[in-house]
Amino acid sequence: MAISVKLEVFEGPLDLLLHLIDKNKVDIYDIPIVEITEQYLDYIKQMETSDMNVMSEFLVMAATLIDIKCRMLLPKEVNEEGEEEDPRQELVQKLLEYKMYKYMSLELKDRQVDAARNLYRNQKLPPEVAMYKPPVDYEQLIGDMTLSKLHGIFKSILRRQEDKIDPIRSQYGNIEKEEIDMDEKMLYVEAYAREHRNFSFRGLLEKQAGKMEVIVTFLIILEMMKTGKIVISQETIFDDIMITSLL
Repeated sequence: MAISVKLEVFEGPLDLLLHLIDKNKVDIYDIPIVEITEQYLDYIKQMETSDMNVMSEFLVMAATLIDIKCRMLLPKEVNEEGEEEDPRQELVQKLLEYKMYKYMSLELKDRQVDAARNLYRNQKLPPEVAMYKPPVDYEQLIGDMTLSKLHGIFKSILRRQEDKIDPIRSQYGNIEKEEIDMDEKMLYVEAYAREHRNFSFRGLLEKQAGKMEVIVTFLIILEMMKTGKIVISQETIFDDIMITSLL
């Protein structure tokens, strides 16, 4: 006997079929196609919609149900393996897939609702924890570089600076103390490192105007290496030391 079904909204024909299957408490793998088809047709007769796209989807499913109903009245078809084919098989597969997607969407919706109830407190750390900085591992920072290698390059640069001095003209005039602003030199070296990113340690020292500038620049390089602003490397013992900026 057909049951009058009148619900507000169904998301599509598969949603309506699942509702009818659940309502009649039938096995989805053994759908009573005659009974379900009658209830389905009864429902679409009561549909009131001006959207032909929606109506056409329900009518296509109605035609499918009628086709399955007719095929079940005929002798059963046999496939190549000699097994009888169930006309409902394709429809059952679609219903199972739709049911799985529907349950997944409901699960995601529940998780979204639960997530909306979570409140997070702003991070608040004690000042001593917030100001903590991990100690610098100097061995990892320097790598295979040693102070003796740096000292050797430093001495060679000083010799080059001395070679530039005219042995005759240097004997004349007043000798004045070089005034080097350490902070200003630090800004210069940091700006140079940012601009060049990868550069030669020897090349940097050779750009200095005097012996005192070479010494100050050398000290600044050591300080920047200590604070992790640069990394130095040397492929072999006689190669030039290369500096990589981390600024």
